[in-house]
Amino acid sequence: GARIGRGTTILSRTVPVATDLITIGPDTIIRRNVLFSGYHATSGVIRTGPVTLGRDVFVGETSVLDIRTTMGDGAQLGHSSSLHPGQTVPAGERWHGVPGEPTTTNYRVVEPARSGALRRFAFGVAYLLGALVLVSAGFGAAVTLLIGIPAVTDFFDPTVASLGGAPFYLSMAALSAVVFLGAVIVGLVLMIVLPRLLGPLLRPGRTYRLYGFHHIVALAIVWLTNSRFFTTMFGDSSAAVTYSRGIGYDLSEVEQTGSNFGTELRQDSALLTTIGTGTMISDGLSIMNADFSSSSFRMSRVAIGERNFFGNNIALPTNARIGENVLVGTKTMVPIDGPVRENVGLLGSPPFEIPRSVARDAAFDHLKKPRVMRRRLAAKNRHNVRSMATFLLFRWIQLLALVLIITISSSFYPQFGSAATAVGIVAALVFNTFFMALAERAVMGFHALTPRFVSIYDPYFWRHERLWKVLATPLFNGTPFKNVAWRLLGVRVGRRVFDDGCGISEKTLVTIGDDAVLNAGSVIQCHSLEDGTFKSDYTVLGAGAVLGVAAFVHYGVTMGEGSVLEADAFLMKGEETAPFTRWGGNPATEIQAEAPVALPATAICPAPSAIAA
Repeated sequence: GARIGRGTTILSRTVPVATDLITIGPDTIIRRNVLFSGYHATSGVIRTGPVTLGRDVFVGETSVLDIRTTMGDGAQLGHSSSLHPGQTVPAGERWHGVPGEPTTTNYRVVEPARSGALRRFAFGVAYLLGALVLVSAGFGAAVTLLIGIPAVTDFFDPTVASLGGAPFYLSMAALSAVVFLGAVIVGLVLMIVLPRLLGPLLRPGRTYRLYGFHHIVALAIVWLTNSRFFTTMFGDSSAAVTYSRGIGYDLSEVEQTGSNFGTELRQDSALLTTIGTGTMISDGLSIMNADFSSSSFRMSRVAIGERNFFGNNIALPTNARIGENVLVGTKTMVPIDGPVRENVGLLGSPPFEIPRSVARDAAFDHLKKPRVMRRRLAAKNRHNVRSMATFLLFRWIQLLALVLIITISSSFYPQFGSAATAVGIVAALVFNTFFMALAERAVMGFHALTPRFVSIYDPYFWRHERLWKVLATPLFNGTPFKNVAWRLLGVRVGRRVFDDGCGISEKTLVTIGDDAVLNAGSVIQCHSLEDGTFKSDYTVLGAGAVLGVAAFVHYGVTMGEGSVLEADAFLMKGEETAPFTRWGGNPATEIQAEAPVALPATAICPAPSAIAA
């Protein structure tokens, strides 16, 4: 139902929900991870509103377009920025920041090229056919290999299979283990080899037309070198360096810390990325080697200097003005104009300078002595190897359970038909929910987390890294079932909480009061990893508190009853918001006080209510 003009390029995977309220003009470019759903939740209701983008609009990476926002023809919104309800970017103007404000920075770096409708149509058809062929070929090859094993064929023959016998389950366990480990090895080899073969076909600095051969090559490289499975397995360990080099990163001389890179690192081309000595990267860094117009793209080399530290949820453009020894805070907009920043810290959107480090960051400097470092790093490596083995074990158990459920439900299909399939699907969902809750609890010894301030060479931190490898992300966004899943995972959740897609990493450190509202893309993170130190604390959301779309709440935060954090805002560590106040911006500050509103004593049904804003 969305009205999208010809020539528009949408790189974001976000799918608008209220599609009939979305209007996108021709020749518009929307980068990755942009949120523009056409609705948001607030206290007890869903509010909908239009999002209108004119002709030739540019929306940068990880930005947010809230309801009732408009961008005129030729307007720009920079990366890591947002428009709040009622904001309008006039035609031809450039805005950035949270919330957006005028700027002189030009975020268009690639000139458009001629691209006809026939070229776009042919590309779309080829893309769909290619996907169908690859999926069909892969599935066919797997089935062909499996049916070549007589024992496998017997499993699906109800006249032969013995579902109650131990040999059946032992054979399925062995078979799934072989398939699982084989897929891991083959996948890793393909990720290392194929991008290196495709890389020479794209010349850095050269502009190519979209929807052609070179575009297909670029998409293949992005797909092949961005695996959530492998970054989770190798991240937060010494193996992350080897893995990153394997897929193409130039890491020069590495200062191994055992936590150089986190579990969420993304890039357009690892072969065009250089990371300097001593640099550490937390989670959620997106390296933007590719720049786009509505009809062309260009791949560029990205070089990250020495001794930098990147926090969470950061988009790094090709023309970033960052040199050496810079701390880039969580959700910071990386500058692309002005002088090259060095020996400073950067925070906020738009960014401003802060001290590179503070006194408490030196608390564990005594551990940096070479002899002590070698001993601690060796111990950490041994623990991380066990963590990677734990990750593989849990993933294999999930695969085994899925295979068993499919096999058993298939065996009952002749008698019960589609009902057997439906029961199998429900059983898979239920098993996965309870199993991931069990896995999270098990890796922490079935104990609740407690606030810590330790070195990354403290055994407690190693256990916490293991927790990140098995993090559960509950399903059922926007339904009461989500709250049940959170409680299973250890979150203290009140009544009538509406969660439309919040991410919580440290569940047992979080308390959410009655009638709270958590919007899509919001994050509650109860830890921080800063230059070799790990810090965590409790976070409490009071009754009726609201987290806006893509809002980020850090550790040690207390949100008062009825307080509101606006879209894309970043509430920093240790903040306390007074009851019934509104906070916004990055970093968030109080905007205005609101009159207290009595919270309802009866159950709220937020999802069915829709109020046009």
